[in-house]
Amino acid sequence: MTFRLPWSRPCVPVIRLAGLISPREGAVNLERFAPAIDRGFDLAKGGTKLLILAIESPGGSPVQSDLIGRHIRRKAGETGVRVLAVIGDVGASGGYWIACAGDEIFANPMSIVGSIGVVGGGFGLHDLIRRFGIERRIVTAGANKLRNDPFSPERPGDAAFNQALLDDIHDAFKAWVRERRGAALKGDDTVFDGSYMLGSAAKARGLIDGFGDVRGLITGRCGPRAKPVFLGPKRKFSLLRLFGRSSLIELANAMEAEALTPKLG
Repeated sequence: MTFRLPWSRPCVPVIRLAGLISPREGAVNLERFAPAIDRGFDLAKGGTKLLILAIESPGGSPVQSDLIGRHIRRKAGETGVRVLAVIGDVGASGGYWIACAGDEIFANPMSIVGSIGVVGGGFGLHDLIRRFGIERRIVTAGANKLRNDPFSPERPGDAAFNQALLDDIHDAFKAWVRERRGAALKGDDTVFDGSYMLGSAAKARGLIDGFGDVRGLITGRCGPRAKPVFLGPKRKFSLLRLFGRSSLIELANAMEAEALTPKLG
């Protein structure tokens, strides 16, 4: 139970989810944000019964988007706290997936919203290495172990296999949006074609409920004395970061994951 002095100002926890959604260190993911999310619900449960998700994300990992969204809904069910998602400049693709965890979604009329789709791809470098006289020698066990290998030609069936994976993820995305937005959605299924739109159009299509910002919504819901309490992950101390080497490691990890991972956005 949260103890509050009778003369203290009401506090509304705000979880700021900003940046790429990815399992990598420093990105938006459940492992990194779960403590802040849990702390926010605990704070809201003993006070205003309101929590705000401040979203600034173009998307990323569908797995992490789903994990975060479902964790938020689970905590909301356990605590009875109402969740408002507030999109700033961008809440697209995976960012919009997380926004759908809110009981209501708000944005600016000029925010970038939507992009309900999935993208995956890579590069074909087999002709390039042959041009330089480079011979690649590799041994595998498993007929499809080299599927999507950038140094091998694309094989018959690879494109169809990849498309089926993306379609399955897209179906899960659409099902989540329909589950969370329900009858609020307006128009036909073109809203699921991967297009992004401004907040004004998103409101007309039922992707958001209205226009608003964090402080304005807090004042409107909890009164002029209420104040935001911004919560986020703790920054870990790192000698690599101190000496400037962590960025090189993160870049190498990002390049390796880029060709292998389907993305939302």
